[in-house]
Amino acid sequence: MVRGSVLRGGMMRLGKGILLGAMALAAGMAWAQQQGADLPTMVQAQAGDARAQFHMGLACLTGQGMAQNYTMARAWFEKAAQQGLPEAAFNVGEMYEQGLGVEKDDSAAALWYRKAADQGFREAQFSLGVLLEAGRGGAKDPALAAEYYRKAADQGLAAAQFNLGILYDYGQGVAQDPAQAAEWYRKAAEQGLARAAYNLGSMYAMGQGVGRDQAEAYFWLAVAAESWSGEQHEQAAKARDALGVRLTPEQLAAAQLRVKKWMEERAK
Repeated sequence: MVRGSVLRGGMMRLGKGILLGAMALAAGMAWAQQQGADLPTMVQAQAGDARAQFHMGLACLTGQGMAQNYTMARAWFEKAAQQGLPEAAFNVGEMYEQGLGVEKDDSAAALWYRKAADQGFREAQFSLGVLLEAGRGGAKDPALAAEYYRKAADQGLAAAQFNLGILYDYGQGVAQDPAQAAEWYRKAAEQGLARAAYNLGSMYAMGQGVGRDQAEAYFWLAVAAESWSGEQHEQAAKARDALGVRLTPEQLAAAQLRVKKWMEERAK
């Protein structure tokens, strides 16, 4: 049974932040007011309030309450980041990684992500780990990627827990340790991450890192199948059904009831 691959997801990262000068920001303030931006927030942002600057950046980025403008969004995020707001640094990194208003630049993204990550911002820690693992924006460094994944995983970020599980599963950047892999998959699966549920189920089916347990394997594969659609659903459902025929009628009924209760609880 083949387990899922590492999660790759856009989060925000750091680099050559292009700072706009005071004249450009002043012009931007006038533009923002014309576009209907919230005046009190604008005044606070112009006065140097980091949180207001961040919210101005979000308004410009998303176009909520005003016209979308990536250049002004990055300018406000950078102003807030200069004052130590990690989520602002993260957003600048994301703009570089995604190429929002700038040319895509993984090196710049990594710099901004690191700035936020070193302040403990878990999404930035995860995103920096993704870049480090893949060797995007710098040298490939799975060991350092594991460190950043762990920082985010310890703060409860399911995607980071899953990726750390992958590294332990395949011995990339850390010593191979199926038991550690299963534990991190479990933490992510318990938060509803379907890929982690699928991998954990497959480990129970094969007895890797955990004791072999067909009923437990059925449960986690069923959770993955219920959470997915399309080809992923079919893959998980096929693996689930292959295990189902090995269970006694009582075991199967108990596992199916457990899945039903799990999905109902997740839907609340």
